[in-house]
Amino acid sequence: MSQDDERGYGSEPGGRTDDAYSTLGGTRQTRTRLPDGDEGDGYGRRPARNSRSLIMVVGVVVLLVAAIAFANRGGSGDEAEGPAAGKESSAAGAGPTAATGTKPVQDKNGTIASGFAHDEQGAQSAAANYAVALVSAEILKPDIRGQIVDQIFIAERVSELEAKFNQAYDKEFLDKVGLDANGNAAEGLTYVSRTAPVGTKTTAYSATTATVEVWCTGVFGTAGVSSTNPVSNDWFTMTLKLQWAGNDWKVDSFSQKDGPAPVNTDRTASNADEIAKAVEEYGGFTYAR
Repeated sequence: MSQDDERGYGSEPGGRTDDAYSTLGGTRQTRTRLPDGDEGDGYGRRPARNSRSLIMVVGVVVLLVAAIAFANRGGSGDEAEGPAAGKESSAAGAGPTAATGTKPVQDKNGTIASGFAHDEQGAQSAAANYAVALVSAEILKPDIRGQIVDQIFIAERVSELEAKFNQAYDKEFLDKVGLDANGNAAEGLTYVSRTAPVGTKTTAYSATTATVEVWCTGVFGTAGVSSTNPVSNDWFTMTLKLQWAGNDWKVDSFSQKDGPAPVNTDRTASNADEIAKAVEEYGGFTYAR
């Protein structure tokens, strides 16, 4: 489904653009057992050992004790889950899609994540969450749209973009997708606009600005027996230009283009009731890089 034909809100309104915390050691115990001698003195007593043998035995025991202490230096499981364990986890070599150990999101502002880390990872996390909000069913509702715009964009752009969103999602647009003036579907129908980021990429970064591309897929349309706009899936990439403002990453501008899209499979499509039920029962995620 084309972004421009169906949703029309993939870019700025008014324009179209293409720990594993592991406890080291645990509570393992080691027992050193000395071999029994075959010879004795007739009273069950072992013959006296020479000093060299005694020194060797003591040395082995000392080494074993030292090894156990080293293995257990992380302490008990509760202690290992503290900051030290987190530091060890984050220091491990992380692949491009692996968690880094840095907490990506500190808080939520309404339903949108906020309090992102002031680094490249935090910028990618912010971009992913903002992409979901910008292509959601909620942003088509006039009484919620202003809150979303205020939470996502830098203060200097809020008034301008709110006016552009209101103009883009006018009655004509809402009628086209089967919604009333309040952004609600007709009785018996469910409007679906659910986006899922597949990956993120930073194309520019500094301490105050960042440009992040978010590759997304999603489902869009109206579910219901009488729907003339059935739910289908789409693939697109959203580019967000961010600024560090108010101790968080905020959007200055954004645009969208189609793809990259994989080849469609021959899987049988679910009926309208199944789609509507899934949207109601399955909640969304907070996305983090």
